[in-house]
Amino acid sequence: MTKMHENEFEIDESLVRSLLESQCPQWANLSLKRISSSGTDNALFRLGDNYVVRLPRLKGANKNINKECKWLPRLADYLKMPIAKPFFKGNANEKYPSLWMITKWNEGHNPEFEQENEHKILAKDLADFLNELHSIHLSDGPYSRRGVPLKEVNEETTKALGQLHGEIDVVLASGLWQKIMEIPNWDKAPVWVHGDYLPGNILVQNSRLSAVLDWSDVGIGDPACDLVIAWSLLNEKSRDIFRYNLRNIDSHTWERGRGWALSIALILLPYYKHTNPVLAALARRMIANVLRHYIPD
Repeated sequence: MTKMHENEFEIDESLVRSLLESQCPQWANLSLKRISSSGTDNALFRLGDNYVVRLPRLKGANKNINKECKWLPRLADYLKMPIAKPFFKGNANEKYPSLWMITKWNEGHNPEFEQENEHKILAKDLADFLNELHSIHLSDGPYSRRGVPLKEVNEETTKALGQLHGEIDVVLASGLWQKIMEIPNWDKAPVWVHGDYLPGNILVQNSRLSAVLDWSDVGIGDPACDLVIAWSLLNEKSRDIFRYNLRNIDSHTWERGRGWALSIALILLPYYKHTNPVLAALARRMIANVLRHYIPD
């Protein structure tokens, strides 16, 4: 397993097998195989034909795992699309110092950035899923870390910009970031958001959305954060289809979504450019897409 962070846990098949044997022996005899993933927060292992074992790479994930185990089964009742619903929550022990979980296996593959108009049907599926999610009424939900005003990530975004001289057009990106920071905040009731709606967290079969994964950032807040898929996966024509099919997303929310795409990409690029080439390439593409038609005043 390639390490992408300092102080990562050592996770291999023998560790996972020992956790299964000690905590859920009914599944310990199933086949186990590491899943290759560009994800950065979890190590994934396919368990038999129907399950995925997900183990955080770093400490500090317990709160999110408890949140997912509490809320995802309830949210799934309101969603037509399959999601990575937890089936088992594992405990820390002397070999592995974190909670972990087993979720349902969903068939499909992560989509690549589109060529021509190959994602125009998928674009509507992506919008329809968000319309459902953002319309759920479940009270007392936790706030998502990305359902907040953009000003709360200004310091981290500005720091990342300072690390990218020579990598991107920092002046142009800084100008757009400052312009987006002036957009009014979400002033309606908070809605349920995924919080990390990127290509690596969606599955596709036959050009249609088939599942939505990794709900670590689930919670309530401004739906703008879920619009990042528009700049990370879709070309201009399909992006227009996605936007046309979204409900309750006004022009200010759309532009804050552009801001989230820019902020996330700027933060990803310097952190992962030497350790995760897939994520670094994604970040560069997002930055290019966001900046493509920006003309400074």
